[in-house]
Amino acid sequence: MSLSQTHPAGALQAVVGEPEVVEDATSAERTAAWRTLKDAAIALQAIQAQDGSVPESSDHADARGHVEAIIDSIRALAPLFPHDADYLAANVHDFQRWVDGGFGVPDFYDSLVAFQPQLHREDGIRHLVVFPMYTQNGSRNRFVEALLVEVIWPEFIAQLETEYVNRLFVSLRLIDFTPGYDTNSAVLFPETVAMREIPTFTWGAIFQDREAARYRRVVRAAADITKLDLPADAAAMLDDQRLTEKTFVMWDIIHDRTHMRGDLPFDPFMIKQRMPFFLYSLEEMRCDLTAFRECVSIQKRLSERRDSGASLTDAEHEMLEHAGLVQYAVIFDRIFRFAITGTRVRNYDAVGGQLLFAWLHQRGVLHWTDTSLAFDWDAVPAAVVELGDAIDELYWRSIDRPKMAHWLAAYELVRGTLTPHPASVWAQGLPREILAGPAKGYTDEVLDDEFPLSMFFEALEKKMRPVISSTVGIRATDV
Repeated sequence: MSLSQTHPAGALQAVVGEPEVVEDATSAERTAAWRTLKDAAIALQAIQAQDGSVPESSDHADARGHVEAIIDSIRALAPLFPHDADYLAANVHDFQRWVDGGFGVPDFYDSLVAFQPQLHREDGIRHLVVFPMYTQNGSRNRFVEALLVEVIWPEFIAQLETEYVNRLFVSLRLIDFTPGYDTNSAVLFPETVAMREIPTFTWGAIFQDREAARYRRVVRAAADITKLDLPADAAAMLDDQRLTEKTFVMWDIIHDRTHMRGDLPFDPFMIKQRMPFFLYSLEEMRCDLTAFRECVSIQKRLSERRDSGASLTDAEHEMLEHAGLVQYAVIFDRIFRFAITGTRVRNYDAVGGQLLFAWLHQRGVLHWTDTSLAFDWDAVPAAVVELGDAIDELYWRSIDRPKMAHWLAAYELVRGTLTPHPASVWAQGLPREILAGPAKGYTDEVLDDEFPLSMFFEALEKKMRPVISSTVGIRATDV
């Protein structure tokens, strides 16, 4: 059913006689109203300061015109998004208040609180998102950005979420966007929005289409370079964007709910703490490997039911299929993309990818022989779960450890597999005055590139550099 079929009669009447607006949100990106909104936001960005304000009074007339165009466009598009009526009304009010206040630092608290996409997790439903915000892994400028997004929520994910409850998780597909999202950013987080105070956050969104598109391009190239013979089901992901998107939704919904769950130190996520960056590596790997472990369990349970002659529902068949695909995705995304993406300055995602590769290699389930990469797939799941168990054990023991002792133990876990930089003070043993001093002394001694790339990854990164660069701003239609 299209969204137009669910519109109240009054909402449909509101767009009669306006040919630039159609009756179906799945066409919103082709309307004159969207093009006007997008152009006005881009023009406004050119005169905004980093904090989102328009500081030059000489620019205020132009800014007023751009905001008026944005407001008119939101009002024209609003009937296509009846589920977001309260938010879009508040959004218009916040823009008007910004103009009336002289274009100071914007405050979109009211419209942010009214925007509740987690209440509409229906496959294919769309949202119009317009806020002054910075973008994770992109621009730090809090400019007005506009996005059209679509929810990815297949039935098997809806069923999975009843077991792995994650009410804040929203899975999205990018339809169109302003330049702030023409970057590596694959998330939409409420904390990036300009607002007067911090509310209780009730949602967080990930663009699984961008994650899937990056994965497909990078893994296809890396498999070719390393002469990796992909299993048939793993190879199928490289030719099927929607299959890969749903795989990433399954991975991320379990990963995301793992933060702040389990036997943990008091604040494992370290949101407001200054800690050695390799601890972030272990937290992200803990969540990824929990998703991996759970998918191994799901695959085993459903396979045993199927093989015993029990009938699986359509959703269970999909869940079984994607449980296996998540395992490939975790391994290949971590090894081929995370390990060599970004700079070598405190790159905790890279260290996580390096750690997984080296762990599997040192346990004899990953082989680099005759310049070809190969896996013993039957033995891989147990080896990956073993790394997850080692991180879980670190966390469990750290409940009884002082913070700095936890940091040292975490370092030993990583250096047990990865080789530190020859100049590492941590590897040589921190001096007594640092050990006895404040935490800042510990973090100051961590090198920006504490665990350099191995020779394998140095060679791979050089060959993969153009491919990695080409994924900036990637869309599903680009692969």
